[in-house]
Amino acid sequence: MRCPRCGRPIAAGPVSGRLSKGRVWRHDDPGTLRVPDEPLVSCPGSLSIVDVPLPGRQLEIDIDEDVPTDDAEAGAMALF
Repeated sequence: MRCPRCGRPIAAGPVSGRLSKGRVWRHDDPGTLRVPDEPLVSCPGSLSIVDVPLPGRQLEIDIDEDVPTDDAEAGAMALF
């Protein structure tokens, strides 16, 4: 993933409720010098929301719902 502002390769974390989106991790602007005892200045592209590549999709589990289960056979006790 690249920052949309500065183009640096940056990681992106998932955004809650938006499966195909990620938030760019906070990072310094290229060329910005860190001055001791001064506040850090982040790249303006930090924390931007970007599209996540397809391998970041939600895992889908295929469940076979046609298999009958008999609680009495399995030794399970009915709760209600």
